[in-house]
Amino acid sequence: MTAPNLMEKLVSLCKRRGFVFQSSEVYGGLGSVYDYGPLGVELKRNVKDRWWRAMVQARDDIEGLDSAILMHPRVWEASGHVSGFTDPMVDCRTCKARFRADKLGDAPCPRKPSKHPGEHKECDLTEPRQFNLMFKTFMGPVEEQAAVVYLRPETAQGIYVNYQNVLNSSRQKIPFGIAQIGKAFRNEITPGNFIFRTREFEQMEMQFFVRPGTDGEWFERWRGLRMGWYQEIGLEPSRLRWHEHGPDELAHYARAAFDIEYEFPFGWHEIEGIHNRGDFDLGRHQQHSGKKLEYFDQGANERYLPYIVETSAGADRVTLTVLVNAYREEDVEGETRVVLGFHPAVAPIKAAVFPLVNKDGMPEVSLELYNDLRRSLPVFFDDSGAIGRRYRRMDEAGTPWCFTIDGQTLVDRTVTVRDRDLMTQERIGIDAVKAYLTDRLG
Repeated sequence: MTAPNLMEKLVSLCKRRGFVFQSSEVYGGLGSVYDYGPLGVELKRNVKDRWWRAMVQARDDIEGLDSAILMHPRVWEASGHVSGFTDPMVDCRTCKARFRADKLGDAPCPRKPSKHPGEHKECDLTEPRQFNLMFKTFMGPVEEQAAVVYLRPETAQGIYVNYQNVLNSSRQKIPFGIAQIGKAFRNEITPGNFIFRTREFEQMEMQFFVRPGTDGEWFERWRGLRMGWYQEIGLEPSRLRWHEHGPDELAHYARAAFDIEYEFPFGWHEIEGIHNRGDFDLGRHQQHSGKKLEYFDQGANERYLPYIVETSAGADRVTLTVLVNAYREEDVEGETRVVLGFHPAVAPIKAAVFPLVNKDGMPEVSLELYNDLRRSLPVFFDDSGAIGRRYRRMDEAGTPWCFTIDGQTLVDRTVTVRDRDLMTQERIGIDAVKAYLTDRLG
């Protein structure tokens, strides 16, 4: 299957099964902005919950935070975003399209998609100019320069300016971290590849504050932990790799940076960055705010500005990665079976309950089991159509197990369990269904 064909099929499946919709579709849609449907919002929430569990709830040295989207404009001056958060942009005078000057090789020419911008004989590109990616708006009733605020382009700055608040209120000691999941906005010149790069997105970021000199050790430790997490949620290890930032890629403030890359149908691309940021961020905010942000180490009787090791992932991008990783097509008795083979921990629906037929008391027993399970798990009830068709619908939704109530159930209180991946069936007692799921979901 070719890469474009696979992505087209995945996008079609996402709309058909209620994972992702084009935003404002009834008005023709809004470029690179998407809405999550019933299954998509559950999948993305499961990804975020697993991240939060691993980064905050399962650790004693990381605290959670939810900072505001709108911040004092001087935050973005201190961070360098106002002056330096730019991409080089070129226009085509012929077709009027705009492109990132440093990513022309990733973009198709609108007039001849088999070529890149600048390669077609009719292309007439302007000289590159810098384009700031921040969305600007105004606070209050008057649109004037003094009222300018920005939609945050990243969540990290909210962590830095709250560093002392969290440190003092939580009574943590360095080394410790602050984690946050939240919306960010970037006015991308050429977004694309479905929900991989969008203008409105959600970040999952953690900033770990360490004593200078220990940053290299913590950097390597976090590299290992983060790669391990992706394998825990079911991503194939063979489709994951490290990319080290070379001298030309490394940000001016970074001491080291590695990306975790995944092999998408459209190539290898970053899904998370791990960065050793040194003391750049706290140093800039200390300088611009006039507030001391140094840490006093009582044990060593010394003050220092902590170094920061950052882990930064996009919830939308990871959700797309999980979808791509799970998608497969199989030939079953001459028919194509489409399956989303999610790891059970992130599957939006954990189990489905079916009556074999809608008579002889089977619907009543099925609903009794369904209502019992739904108190603790996201489950689905379906009594419409042939049983094989119902299985296929659940395969496309990524549901790991289906329980069917049939005539035998009314005799001995057993049900048929059908496994999504193996397509095998076994019988267990109806009273054992909850324990069966709990054991497999951990």
